[in-house]
Amino acid sequence: MNKQIMIIAGEVSGDMHAARLVEQLKILDPTLTFFGVGGTELRKAGVDTLYDIKDTAVVGLVEVLKRYGFFRRMFENLLAIAAKRRPAAVILVDYPGFNLRFAKKTHALGLKNIYYICPQVWAWNKGRIPEMARTLDMLMPIFPFEAKHFEGSGLSVKFPGHPLIDEAGDISRYETPVLPWRGSPRVALLPGSRRNEISKILPAMLEASAIIENRHPDASFMIPTPTEDIDVMVRDMIAHTPIKAVKIDIVRNMTRNVMKQATAGLIKSGTATIEASLMECPMVITYKAAALTYHIFMTLVSIKDFGMVNIVAGKRICPELIQVDCNAKLMADAIEPLLSNTDQRNEMLKEIRAANSLLGSKGASARAAEFVHEAINKPS
Repeated sequence: MNKQIMIIAGEVSGDMHAARLVEQLKILDPTLTFFGVGGTELRKAGVDTLYDIKDTAVVGLVEVLKRYGFFRRMFENLLAIAAKRRPAAVILVDYPGFNLRFAKKTHALGLKNIYYICPQVWAWNKGRIPEMARTLDMLMPIFPFEAKHFEGSGLSVKFPGHPLIDEAGDISRYETPVLPWRGSPRVALLPGSRRNEISKILPAMLEASAIIENRHPDASFMIPTPTEDIDVMVRDMIAHTPIKAVKIDIVRNMTRNVMKQATAGLIKSGTATIEASLMECPMVITYKAAALTYHIFMTLVSIKDFGMVNIVAGKRICPELIQVDCNAKLMADAIEPLLSNTDQRNEMLKEIRAANSLLGSKGASARAAEFVHEAINKPS
């Protein structure tokens, strides 16, 4: 068996989950080597990253079209490398706009495709499920409700659980670091990990912080950043934003610690809402995209909630402020009852804990690695 595995994780959350998977695979088979697309976490895990997520983490049709030439060259280059190296498997981590197309091509090359973290086709394009069944050898969703959407498709679906369960446990077990909060209530601001999202969402969050500070003069605000380049971007935006709170601090690679210590948070829709839920951080979910991207998205989706924690819960347990509602006044008003010991805050915490219980048990990354190890050692 070829001991190489190609892995493509084009965004920060995928990089994080993929790194834990790689670590567990190396425990099962230390001779395995990995190459592909990723970021800091995958490099720490020993993956040879040919492209970095700082260049690939782009969301939205308009934003992708602006960089079409880069993505086409990356696609063709990675495909040529896959054809030459013929890895034992291609592990595709989330990032559906790129990875679903790439899977079709690698399947045609006779390579084994394993998809980790299910593309949300159940929300925006169920018509892609038959093609996924044809081109994928195995799908590993991390949310329990996703498997049912593939019943009858013929696709092998194995649910390992959500990898953040273990990481949430790690935070709880170890001593909490001292963060530079400068008062209370403590408000976490999480505008996302992609530059184009941050540019649209952070200004409203900063303006909301000024409103909150006016109501709570001792309030303290903190923004956790995932990478150095995002850290620089956020600091620059704060410096050039006239309306904002006085006590805003930035920390790097401390997202879950910030959530765990915060009274409540303004959280961009996505993986961060699950992280906040596991940290039991009451939240207001926000999102804003380019107008054309949002319009096209809304014509495709068949779900009523954006926040993943609400989707897991099966109902809206955390308020959502999307697109035109993603503004400072509505953010400040929505988070207000979460900043003290109110019935609304206590009810949200109760619902969050119930949602967390649906995400599976500990050991998700190890189980995912076992599924992959079994698949790559199974004759085609």
